[in-house]
Amino acid sequence: MAAFWKEHSTEATVEEMMLDTQARDLTQQEMPEILSLLPRLTGYKVLELGAGIGRYTSQLLTKAAHVTAVDFMESFIEKNREVNGHHKNVTFLHADVTKLEIPKTSLDFIFSNWLLMYLSDDEIQPLMKKMLSWLRPGGFLFFRESCNHRSGDKKRNFDPTIYRSEDWYSQLVTSVHMEENNTDQKFGFDIVLKKKVYAYVQMKNNPNQICWLLEKVQPSEKQNGFHTFQQFLDNQQYTKRGILCYERIFGAGYVSTGGPSTTKEFVDMLNLKPGQKVLDVGCGIGGGDFYMAKTFGVKVLGLDLSENMVEIAMERALKENLPSVQFEVADATKRTFPEGSFDVIYSRDTILHIDDKLALFQRFHSWLKPGGKLLISDYCCGEKPWNPEFEAYVKKRGYILYTPSQYGKVRQEAGFRNVQATDRTEQFIQVLKTELQRAQAMKTQFIQEFSEEDYFAIVNGWSDKLKRSNSGAQRWGLFYTTKD
Repeated sequence: MAAFWKEHSTEATVEEMMLDTQARDLTQQEMPEILSLLPRLTGYKVLELGAGIGRYTSQLLTKAAHVTAVDFMESFIEKNREVNGHHKNVTFLHADVTKLEIPKTSLDFIFSNWLLMYLSDDEIQPLMKKMLSWLRPGGFLFFRESCNHRSGDKKRNFDPTIYRSEDWYSQLVTSVHMEENNTDQKFGFDIVLKKKVYAYVQMKNNPNQICWLLEKVQPSEKQNGFHTFQQFLDNQQYTKRGILCYERIFGAGYVSTGGPSTTKEFVDMLNLKPGQKVLDVGCGIGGGDFYMAKTFGVKVLGLDLSENMVEIAMERALKENLPSVQFEVADATKRTFPEGSFDVIYSRDTILHIDDKLALFQRFHSWLKPGGKLLISDYCCGEKPWNPEFEAYVKKRGYILYTPSQYGKVRQEAGFRNVQATDRTEQFIQVLKTELQRAQAMKTQFIQEFSEEDYFAIVNGWSDKLKRSNSGAQRWGLFYTTKD
């Protein structure tokens, strides 16, 4: 490795460090995108691993309280010092990251750009655990890697890079756990976001540049045997097979009530204009986002905590060829955006999973521009006490349900005015009947495509929804408002 980088660091230029003749143009496009994904760094103690000649060091220094920049190539670290040494809040270290020692819980944020792909499996696992220990609880780790594909275009005499898959890194993240010294507290990483670097998609047709933002957390009480809510979603409620089964019932591209018909009805309420920015929270497999972009010329960012959902959405995006639509795996309760980032926030049957809805709506209020619009449909409930069957259903799914009126009130508490909260349960019932009839009409085809077990899971599930809705226990609400 040292021999490789000695060959590629004689001038300590950005082209050498990125191993790409387009390095300067890529940096101009990539850097704002990467920086927009980071948490607010004000007052943070930051460790930058593989800092190189300081492309990102100078940006981190303008926000953080202190940055420690580490690289194992002396020529790179000296170039970094030359460029950024005038700052008072920086320390430069010429060191091998695999041998680095940092006091435990002393850091707020770790930043790593193209580092892990140069380490062996035996080196990565201990380093990830070390980084977890270096972070305070609630601290963040950001890393970006080339997955399954070389990033640069410069010729190499030999290539020491290990091109692992996205799934390999995601499994690595979920496998790292530790106990704090002298306590019974256990910690691991939660995924705040995971996304492709779109600068590389647009400029080099390379969709294999992937970045992750992780938070150090104490795993919550296991949900149906899973350490994180995301694992529960991807392994139980929204398996890939399950998602495709839902899509056959809801309609191509959709996994929410009514599919294209309710999407058109609700989106038409927003009076979208070309060039507006839309955030779709719980985007599923992207059908609504493609519809908005193609029909109204808006730019859409779709978030979903399910990696399975986003993976399918990305596959569809390649076929749609719509650069105005982007997707990321993200936790909306932890994701950050600057104030006034969006003209519209849209969400379909998703917030039923969120416990602190008030905090989420306050985030929405901040993210919207003045005059911005918020439209949500969601599962709701009738007044308590609930019958035992409905109680069991809600507990099994991990839902947090409000009545339609409670839903409207919490949005007012978050700062929204003129909240329209409507009970659409009758519409929900009619849609369920239509979808159930559609499933029954395609029984033979559905069983051939999936299985008899999958067919009856759908039919019985829809029949149970109808019973719960007709009894008044389960409701469906539509909520629309604007930011003053």
